[in-house]
Amino acid sequence: MSDAAAALAGSAADAESSAERNLRQRLMESGHERPEDDRCPICFDLIEFPFGKHSKWNVCCTKRVCNGCLLAAYQRGLKGCPFCRTPLPRDDASMLAMVQKRVHKGDAEAIYFLGCKYNHGKLGMAKNAPRAIELWTEAAELGSANAHSELGHTYYCGDGAEEDKPRSIHHWKLAAMKGHAASRHNLGAAEYQNGNALQHWMISAKMGYEQSLNFIKDMFKEGQATKAQYAEALLGYRDAVEETKSPQREEAKRAGI
Repeated sequence: MSDAAAALAGSAADAESSAERNLRQRLMESGHERPEDDRCPICFDLIEFPFGKHSKWNVCCTKRVCNGCLLAAYQRGLKGCPFCRTPLPRDDASMLAMVQKRVHKGDAEAIYFLGCKYNHGKLGMAKNAPRAIELWTEAAELGSANAHSELGHTYYCGDGAEEDKPRSIHHWKLAAMKGHAASRHNLGAAEYQNGNALQHWMISAKMGYEQSLNFIKDMFKEGQATKAQYAEALLGYRDAVEETKSPQREEAKRAGI
């Protein structure tokens, strides 16, 4: 290799290294707060993790409504979606029609949702992993952190696509910088051997992600995290969970919703 070629190669490597350092800095400095989409659009409070247990996602408007507001809507005798009042889908066909209507309007979360249904063969559609990945990629390009997270899982595990861990981690990083707690947690697991797990899990634990707190507790027991670090994570976790509570939501829990 000539001196000029070697210098050019070295310059390119330095630029790539600098870009990676900049991305790393942005990754650790951003995404500490949960996104607005994690809030119920009716009461505006953050929804507790896991979402599936404490809220319901509505295909008509792609809004996630907390159980407290679902109970309040039921008590008032409201029919249909508690947020947009659209009648609820009667069956898989009507649900699919609602989703496709949102997809045609370029709704990132609807595109992500449709990808999930293709991936699992739901709503009367045959299972189609390649189509699911196409839809998640489109949704991710439109800004969906959920889609980035799903692509991260797909490429990390080789589930429906060829395993590609660097590509997986790239998607998780993009989601984590948007405040996606599960992706931040996954980054901690993926970077455990690199010694970066604690940094990621401290962030996601303080967002109310219980599994991250449990992993930090295990690290403390094994001497990989200090007592002060575990205490900081625990207090941050408790504060985050407390922020998701309300009398209406506690009533919903007592009612078994």
